[in-house]
Amino acid sequence: MLSTELLPILFRYWLALPFLLLLIHLVSNKFYNGLQRYPGPTLAAYTNWWRFFESRHRRTEKTHIALHRKYGDIVRLGPNVLSFADPRALKIIYGLNKGITKSDFYPVQQAVVRGQRLQSLFSTQDEGYHARYRRCVNHAFSMSSLVGYEPLVDRTTDAFIEETKRRYCDVGRACNFSKWLQFFAFDVIGELTWSKRIGFVDRDEDVDGIVKFIGDFLAYAGPIGQMPILDLIWEKNPVRLLLQKWGLNNTVFPVTKFALDRNRERAAEMEKIKRDGRVDEQSGRGVDLLMKFTQAQHDHPEFMTDKQVLASCTSMIFAGSETTAISLSSVFHFLLTNPRVYSTLMNELDEATNAGIIADRENQKVSWAEAQKLPYLDAVIQESFRLHPAAGLLLERVVRPQGIDILGHYIPGGTIVGCNAWVVHRRVEIFGQDVDVFRPERWLEASPVQLSQMKATMFQFGAGARTCLGKNISTLEMYKIVPTFLRNFEIRMEEGEKFATFNAW
Repeated sequence: MLSTELLPILFRYWLALPFLLLLIHLVSNKFYNGLQRYPGPTLAAYTNWWRFFESRHRRTEKTHIALHRKYGDIVRLGPNVLSFADPRALKIIYGLNKGITKSDFYPVQQAVVRGQRLQSLFSTQDEGYHARYRRCVNHAFSMSSLVGYEPLVDRTTDAFIEETKRRYCDVGRACNFSKWLQFFAFDVIGELTWSKRIGFVDRDEDVDGIVKFIGDFLAYAGPIGQMPILDLIWEKNPVRLLLQKWGLNNTVFPVTKFALDRNRERAAEMEKIKRDGRVDEQSGRGVDLLMKFTQAQHDHPEFMTDKQVLASCTSMIFAGSETTAISLSSVFHFLLTNPRVYSTLMNELDEATNAGIIADRENQKVSWAEAQKLPYLDAVIQESFRLHPAAGLLLERVVRPQGIDILGHYIPGGTIVGCNAWVVHRRVEIFGQDVDVFRPERWLEASPVQLSQMKATMFQFGAGARTCLGKNISTLEMYKIVPTFLRNFEIRMEEGEKFATFNAW
């Protein structure tokens, strides 16, 4: 009876039905999980398309700062997304054993080989898999391993200094310094991983388009990660994956080819490490990550297969190059736009050299141990990390099913929560009233208690169990190349040039 009455109405108004369903969908989004009590952009409460298009403007870090200054510590960025500005939320959202997992933003960045996704330490949502993987390779990224990597960094540093002189200084040619620093960072990772540079610095070009590929890849991942279902439609749809599985779309990424070639060249050496489980760390020639990963294969054969070793090596290019290059660019940008800071840092380097703190070496290289004795250098790099962290989007996590209390707010299970380093690094109560000003002295003037709070708030490498595994390596590179470069060259901004940003993510 009901159907006979209802059907004529549906037939009469069928054109209005899609609009009615859309309205129901939008209203349910608005009140989803009770999140309507949190302020934010009006459209963001109704649809994730707001996040997608906002990210496409490539200035999301500035948008997030402005939103939190307008609305407060909790801002709704999507129907099911909350952004937190209070640094105290870091331990809750990213702390150990909280049952909070990574969102679908991260699998968008998974590589695909023969139609299958490759889980990396960064992109996996499986916490058990991540814990096993991390146990296998943790030693390779520990502070104690840095001494074995320093000779490898030095080799690329020597090439970088010499090529800068030859290609730019000796001929009076201006340098696209951000790109040049990218080339350095990519080649350092090649040296650290395989004891062989990829060739960016030696050739002063984007070898096989690797830099462009990764730039395009990240530029895709940022906006698409705001609506991950789009990735399943465009890049990882079943038809495309099937074609790859059948070998009809079997393009080999240049980094993978480079890794395969290096692995083949050193197969005998790696077989010995795999068999004996020993790496000669006293040789003085440097111990690279391929050796460390192969040693982990000996120790954990049930997990670290040949495929896993290859994936670990290639993932270093994605994880360890772009972020370090961004951070290096920001350091030099702040030095160029703050002559007083530049002068103060140069005075510290000169005094340290005169006092014998910095030894005399080829190309005036500064060692890791020496860099640790330069407090103003440390303050400059920390302040650069604070004002310009490499990641410019929310580091998303999904609340466990039973929900969680975050600073007195009950957040229902399934809600996406997170913090943006650009926001938490500008907390007045932590860093002072002048949070938008580049002032390294704040790190030297702070009391021990305040300094501890400042360091605990720093989020440029993430936090908790999923903290960037390569942060020690990135730090090693930066603390060596910044003073070394400054001791070799005087730098200035080309007339009319300015620093521009592009938030890929």
